Amino acid sequence: MSQETLSNLLKENRRFAPPQELAAAANVKADAYDEAAADRLGFWARQAERLSWAKPWEQVLDWSNPPFAKWFVGGELNAAYNCVDRHVEAGLGDRVAYHWEGEPGDTRTLTYADLQREVNKAANALLELGVRKGDRVAIYLPMIPELPISMLACARIGATHSVVFGGFSADALRTRIDDAQAKVVITADGGYRRGKPSALKATVDEAVKDTPSVEKVLVVRRTGEEVAWHERDLWWHEAVDRQSDRHEARPHDAEHPLFILYTSGTTGKPKGILHTTGGYLTQVAYTHWAVFDLKPESDVYWCSADIGWVTGHSYIVYGPLANAATSVLYEGTPDTPHRGRWWEIIAKYKVTIFYTAPTAIRTFMKWGEDIPAKYDLSSLRIIGSVGEPINPEAYVWYRHHIGADRCPVVDTWWQTETGAIMISPLPGVTEGKPGAAMHPLPGVVADVVDDTGTPVPNGGGGFLVLKEPWPAMLRTIWGDDERYVKTYWSRFEGMYFAGDGAKRDEDGDIWLLGRVDDVMLVSGHNISTTEVESALVSHPKVAEAAVTGATDPVTGQAIVAFVIPRGAAETEAEGEEFVKELRDHVAKTLGPIAKPRQILVVPELPKTRSGKIMRRLLRDVAEHRSLGDVTTLTDSSVMDLIAAKLPSAKPED
Repeated sequence: MSQETLSNLLKENRRFAPPQELAAAANVKADAYDEAAADRLGFWARQAERLSWAKPWEQVLDWSNPPFAKWFVGGELNAAYNCVDRHVEAGLGDRVAYHWEGEPGDTRTLTYADLQREVNKAANALLELGVRKGDRVAIYLPMIPELPISMLACARIGATHSVVFGGFSADALRTRIDDAQAKVVITADGGYRRGKPSALKATVDEAVKDTPSVEKVLVVRRTGEEVAWHERDLWWHEAVDRQSDRHEARPHDAEHPLFILYTSGTTGKPKGILHTTGGYLTQVAYTHWAVFDLKPESDVYWCSADIGWVTGHSYIVYGPLANAATSVLYEGTPDTPHRGRWWEIIAKYKVTIFYTAPTAIRTFMKWGEDIPAKYDLSSLRIIGSVGEPINPEAYVWYRHHIGADRCPVVDTWWQTETGAIMISPLPGVTEGKPGAAMHPLPGVVADVVDDTGTPVPNGGGGFLVLKEPWPAMLRTIWGDDERYVKTYWSRFEGMYFAGDGAKRDEDGDIWLLGRVDDVMLVSGHNISTTEVESALVSHPKVAEAAVTGATDPVTGQAIVAFVIPRGAAETEAEGEEFVKELRDHVAKTLGPIAKPRQILVVPELPKTRSGKIMRRLLRDVAEHRSLGDVTTLTDSSVMDLIAAKLPSAKPED
């Protein structure tokens, strides 16, 4: 893919200036970009001073052995002390750290003093179980307070945690436990999902049958369901509650491994992304404060992600707690017991900052704007999106129906590997542009390059790269330095590349175009699935769309689209007129080259449990291939419904 052939089809002219009052009081002003550009390492050294260091660092960055970075060399600190104890010592013990809401409606409020006591007790319990500094602990929990408590307890004693999303299979859990050689697994009897208990302990039992490294399984009682019991099992309430609530947090080296988080590998073997302590904590604290314009004394912040993903690590646990923020933590799904649950929670806790995923926003569009309209969302002042590029129409819907046309939208780009937000508008500085991630944050050096590594001009498309190391960057792939170098640093000399296509528009702003694997080559033109999906979603009758390329004898690849109609359009959606209307709409929006060969109207799209569309499976369907692994899908029966649609769908002229 080169800049000549990655077509830049989508044009966007709408602009949203920051509200004057917000801009005047914003944490970060426009001069931060110049300040960071003038002295990047000095800029990050100043951000590191947000943290409490037991021993100061001697060198900001050691990049003598690229791509293996060391940040804040020689410095020592404790992540749990920085997230909890120092706030209590500063007199903020009574401030709420988490308003927790269980799916059935049960609630808990944890102040920073409560959190300190619980983390200390959990740390003492882990020590009693033989966990020591440098050991690994696997955590497989629902979204309950014991999840951040467990992470912080590990960080406190210097054990490296590996959180595995509570929806993953026994096989996925086993490979992650094995790769990290975890000594202890922390789990629960189950959690609540869509109104009923969902078992977790049975999955752990299956996973640890063949994992010799596991010595103990610590089980939180959440649902009260019956569970099988083994010699290695202990109840959390029996092992943790009796412990002393005092524990001295000892400092660890800035480069001490804080956590491993696994991300799917193309080879089938998951990649254990390793993040260390000082640089990671510095950048998540700074970006959480800067991107969300956080005022910790007055804001109530809610990130709707699951802590099993990096978004939850960085922007539910470490970033907000390092900043002494008050957060909402919610266990369940957006439609239980009704489709207004999230808006009800925002109204109940008077949430001021809300951070969610484009896939959730498009689901709410499908359900209809009358649902959020029933709730008082006037407390909101900033809304954000994360996880994949946001379609311009979803951005505008979100800004209008959730943000009442007054909340800036911060559309953030980053990855498990980057650890923290890298590209995003700043709410008090940036004129928002629907669908664009805009500029790298101060201190981050990103670019869009062609296939020779040369920066593309404005209006050109290519590959998104990072040209300088950043504090929260992954240090390696756990146990596999060679794979780390090959996966991220081999495509372009001296640049980090993780597989995303991007473009610079005429203003020089960056747009993400999804994975390079999801770019279609149609009649010699490289066309991004993201742009065609955005064109389809901009049609008033379409709630959500997924696009893939399928082999075509004439054009090389042809565009096949799968669309979910908005509620009111469902009755006409089966007709040929509806499909023709959508094909013509794409041709008018992007040009005839982007007109889909086929459009299939479907009830649902295949999504991973983190909300990403599995285009690989749609490609299999479009090419009549047998489906690969569907275990990571939220609902694997979706693929049967989609496959059933295909034979009757005739290619258009």
